[in-house]
Amino acid sequence: MVGITSYGAYIPIYRLARKDIGAMWGKGAGSGERSVANADEDSLTMGVEATIDCLKGMERNSVDALYFATVSPPYLEKQSASIIRSAADLRDDITTMDIAHSLRGATNALRAAEDAVKAGSAKNVMVVASDCRLAAPDSGFEGVFGDGAAALLIGDTDVIATIDGSYHLSSEFIDVWRKPGDKYMQVWEDRFIREEGYLKILPQAVKELYKKLNIKPEDITKACFYGPEPRTHSAMARKMKLDPKTQVQDPMGASVGNTGTALAPMILISALEEAKPGDKILFATYSDGADAYLLTVTDNITKIQGNRRGIRNHLESKMTLPSYGKYVQIKQMMEWAKGTVPARPSSLPVIWRDKEMVWKLYGQKCNSCGNIQLPRQRVCMYCRAKDNFEFVRLSDVTGTLFTYSMDDRAQEIVLPKVFSVVDLDGGGRFYSVMTDRDTEKVEVGMKLEMTFRIQLEGSELINYFWRVRPIRC
Repeated sequence: MVGITSYGAYIPIYRLARKDIGAMWGKGAGSGERSVANADEDSLTMGVEATIDCLKGMERNSVDALYFATVSPPYLEKQSASIIRSAADLRDDITTMDIAHSLRGATNALRAAEDAVKAGSAKNVMVVASDCRLAAPDSGFEGVFGDGAAALLIGDTDVIATIDGSYHLSSEFIDVWRKPGDKYMQVWEDRFIREEGYLKILPQAVKELYKKLNIKPEDITKACFYGPEPRTHSAMARKMKLDPKTQVQDPMGASVGNTGTALAPMILISALEEAKPGDKILFATYSDGADAYLLTVTDNITKIQGNRRGIRNHLESKMTLPSYGKYVQIKQMMEWAKGTVPARPSSLPVIWRDKEMVWKLYGQKCNSCGNIQLPRQRVCMYCRAKDNFEFVRLSDVTGTLFTYSMDDRAQEIVLPKVFSVVDLDGGGRFYSVMTDRDTEKVEVGMKLEMTFRIQLEGSELINYFWRVRPIRC
């Protein structure tokens, strides 16, 4: 039977306390905190993180398609899924597709993945959802929004949660929107969109799903559904006659925030991390209509639980931003003084020529002496053998900090810039900028891992590459 065979997630390491938002504007902004993507992160890089987490311990060549859902893509005309595919080192003959413009994109992608597997056009389909939305300063969304990503692998072998059925609704109801050129999301009156949209459309889809599958609310073990913010999410639980204390999965409003397209899938992954075989899970999303799914957890769930960073470990691994000002700096929400260093150009010829290193972080292993080297070259620096190498993926390799330096005047949003020389486990050396770091804890000998990030923007192009960071738990 078709269902979920693996899951992965990503939550940025930074958090912004809502009390700091409130203190900035002299009003209440709620309790808890929200996740904040670093200056070198976007929806694409977070999607890469979730995809790699989902594929931990699995054969990457087994994935036949990748569908990427987001309302905050880095490019309006350039597919993000193809870059995620390359960075995750998946086959280049798979189907890649972006699904945008609606927070319901993740379940749209799930339906397409389910149909592809049932039709036999794909054996395993990766569904990735990620969002990094910017809220207007001093708006109600500033404390509500969060950044994050989720990935679900859909297949028909070793399924951890079967898809028992689904119901889908499309609606022309206009509640939130963002036109080309708009920096911030626009929204209609809160009470109207809540009572005429969310609290009517999503319950209708769930009710029809119950009717279709002949089940009742009390049959649900955990409900994982989208909610714009915690209070409205609780109202939806009551509307669907679910017990908020026992049947509703925590929407992470106090710890992460509303991660847009990724929210419902992240809530689902949180439920799967603690699910037991036989559990019935309601999975539902809302936006321009609604999608509702019923899932049944299988015995295979125990093979995955504890083997992914998922939601739980990412929640525990965090650093709090020291102030609202640092958040504004990371999100580049103000115009700063011009630097004296000219902007660096991006080079499409270089990116294409070195694509195996840029996207996949392939180094080379000498077939004569066995040493690993990066970047690629024709002559081995150890044994002088010529043109006798094989590719080796280094993106999933950890390393040890050999030496470093800090630059307070570099062209970087988050200073100081930490230049790092890393000795890779298994051989090879990597020169990189360290991200997601506490400069007071940087020391020679610390363990580091790779992460796919924005390297720079120039020539109207976003240049991605791999950086190092302290290993997250």
